[in-house]
Amino acid sequence: MKVVFLAGSHSRHLHLAQRLYQADLLGGLLIEERETFMPKPPNNIAEIDRQNFIRHFKERAEAENNFFGDIAEEEFKEVSTIKVSKEELNSNRVKEWIKDLSPEVVISYGVHVIEDDLLAEFPEYSWNIHGGLSPWYRGCITLFWPFYFLQPNWAGMTVHYLSSKLDGGEIVHHSVPELKYGDGIHDVACRAVIQVSEDLIKIIKMLKQNEKLPKEKQRSNGKLFLGRDWQPHHLRLIYNQFDNDIVDYYLDGKLVSSNPPLIKAF
Repeated sequence: MKVVFLAGSHSRHLHLAQRLYQADLLGGLLIEERETFMPKPPNNIAEIDRQNFIRHFKERAEAENNFFGDIAEEEFKEVSTIKVSKEELNSNRVKEWIKDLSPEVVISYGVHVIEDDLLAEFPEYSWNIHGGLSPWYRGCITLFWPFYFLQPNWAGMTVHYLSSKLDGGEIVHHSVPELKYGDGIHDVACRAVIQVSEDLIKIIKMLKQNEKLPKEKQRSNGKLFLGRDWQPHHLRLIYNQFDNDIVDYYLDGKLVSSNPPLIKAF
């Protein structure tokens, strides 16, 4: 079964490519060059927010390096690979590349919006990996908001069908990581990526064996988070109020949160 993977260029995205390749499932790889991984703090914010901003993104880089390491693109040299910018993602070049490969499955994770003309070239089984549990956490930065709302057990990933509606396609699978004492917000995010990678390999193998997979329509409840919804002052709760120990508070029973009603493929 030939799988084409459309990935962002950060290590969390390439980890999934690596696991697909190791499982002998990767037939083609597109890498979209993403933004700088270590952003600079905005100007004219309070000093407490500047310090939290620096800490937040420094610890994110450290966590992703610890969990994923440096994944070289040369690892995939035996696979048909193209690199694109955001502006080239929906280009004729990509359309022709997809046509030439004739994949049975297309998966996207970490790329920008795929337009209808390109979606039309995809096979029936075309899925997006969304870093958040849809429909409750759709849109941007959706592994952050469960921590802000003190629901660390709602931090997870969604495998859903690709559609023109942002994070709105039918759901195949919800994936949540095991929460462990000592985990900070970025540890949980990394564990979520590792968990969905393993889950996705199982799902593709189920598809190869003609097993029936869920295809659940998303309900309208939940929220679409926009990039502008997140502000540096939101980090005060994570770091100044809880010192990034929200998982420990939850595991100790000091925070109470209902369990999400997950859709599972297995």
